[in-house]
Parts: sequence; C-alpha cells; structure tokens
Amino acid sequence: MNGIDFFVDTNVLIYILEGRNAVAGITHCSLAISVISEIELLGKKGITPFEVNAIRSMLNDCEIIKLTNNIKDIAISLKQKYSVKIPDAIIAATAKSFELPLITADVDLKKVAGVDIVLLNL
Repeated sequence: MNGIDFFVDTNVLIYILEGRNAVAGITHCSLAISVISEIELLGKKGITPFEVNAIRSMLNDCEIIKLTNNIKDIAISLKQKYSVKIPDAIIAATAKSFELPLITADVDLKKVAGVDIVLLNL
C-alpha cells in the first residue's frame, strides 16, 4: 500500500489514545487500520462525546481499510487454520492482503503464519 508504514491492531490504537510510551515512536508513521478497529473503538458501551472526538481525531490520521471479498476469504482461512477470534482474523487478513507489517500487543496473533507481526512488549 503506497505510503503506509504499518498496519495497527486495535490495542495499539488504544495505547496511542492513552499516550503510552511504548507506542510513541509509531505515532509519526503513516498507519492503516481495519474498519473493524474503527467499530471496536467507537462501539464501546458508554463512550463519551469527548472519547468519540479523541478517537475520530486519531482515525483522521489513519488510512481505514474496508472489508473486501479478498480480505474476507483470507480471514476465513486464518480463522479455520489458527482458531483466532473473528476481529483478529479480519485484522490479520487485512495486513496480509496489503503486505503490511501488523503492530499488535496480542501474542495470539504471533502464531498466524504469513503475516509480518511486530509484537509490542508492554
């Protein structure tokens, strides 16, 4: 994908919003995310207008990738082979589809072959 440095998991976005030092270095990179991450962040029960504004502001700096048939097919294959959760399968499939390194703190994704996983140590 042109100009995108990394694909990031939802947990990384949460860490960015929290201002954690472990992700400070990637905030200056060009990031892509799955529409699934957008749904996970904004779909939080009891979310406040302040949180919505902060999330939307962060998302404006990201390339949001929609679900395609190719991503769906890869996600199905990953789910079958590695027994990962559906959102994780879609996020990993999206990174794989665009051949982008996936930054995550989710150790379960490390078992998914064919995806360049950058595991955060927190």
